Amino acid sequence: MRKWMRGCVLVVALIMPYTAQGQATFEVATVKPAAPLDMAKIAAAMQAGQAPKLGPHVEGGRAEYTYMALRELIALAYNLKPYQVSGPDWLKTTRFDINAKMPEGAPKDAAPAMLQTLLQERFKLIAHPSTEEQPVLALVVAKNGRKLKPATEAPPPIDENTPLKPGEIKMDSLDGPMRVKVNSDGSTTMNMGVKGTFIQKMDMQTKTLHIQSSAMTMAGFADMLTQVTQMGGSNSRQVVDMTSLKGYYEVNLKISLAEILAMAKASGIDLPSRAGEEPSGASDPEGGQSVLESVQELGLRLEGRKASVSRLVIDSVAKTPTEN
Repeated sequence: MRKWMRGCVLVVALIMPYTAQGQATFEVATVKPAAPLDMAKIAAAMQAGQAPKLGPHVEGGRAEYTYMALRELIALAYNLKPYQVSGPDWLKTTRFDINAKMPEGAPKDAAPAMLQTLLQERFKLIAHPSTEEQPVLALVVAKNGRKLKPATEAPPPIDENTPLKPGEIKMDSLDGPMRVKVNSDGSTTMNMGVKGTFIQKMDMQTKTLHIQSSAMTMAGFADMLTQVTQMGGSNSRQVVDMTSLKGYYEVNLKISLAEILAMAKASGIDLPSRAGEEPSGASDPEGGQSVLESVQELGLRLEGRKASVSRLVIDSVAKTPTEN
């Protein structure tokens, strides 16, 4: 018992200086409503091989969160996926830009705790964890067997000391560091290290979004499908891997651009179009396949089941933050 008590005292002694020095709080932080995306400017930048600076970036003592929905910020602060945050629908459509300075010497992985403190102070966020049985979409192998090809090798981890390639930017995700590069053919390569490398490209002739990966786990694939389906609204079901397939596999999806654009608009992303027009492909029923059809082509299927799901339930949160 005495050894246990001494251990507790030691832990408290180690934690107290860290907290007292304000390590769990940004030194300075500005929070502003995010301006609508300038699609013309973004398109011009992508054509020039430059990826737009969106999402979380933590580097050199600075933490920047650009054009992020409040639900995404909460998920990042609590080390969760956005679909694990349960709250009002406006959480996924109300977007902010946060620019913060971290205390000198603070490690990069301290940023989520600092973001959590900021949300609690500036947005008056109150939440609690919950685990409950809910309807999900189970990713399973189809009756005729999988059509996936095993990957030839596992993806290597990202070396953060490796210089960026031209047109490549760093990003920080819940799964670790990632690098994003806009290629000369208009496709985007997202390198997530051991989680896999993905290439996305819009084909305007067939009105499809191509998603390819040379190495992806089924758990990672289920998570990617969840993020796609959750764009349609917070009531969409989480996709859970129940394939029992181990290792890495090649994945090739061709999803209807109309479906992607409709889900993106439902998630609150600004997609301006000409007066009286729908975004390109949004009204074309022949453009590509649905998510379900794309999954079936891989020898997999999605079926409704129930499973225990971890959630962060929002008790209360302010729609407008306190002044900077």
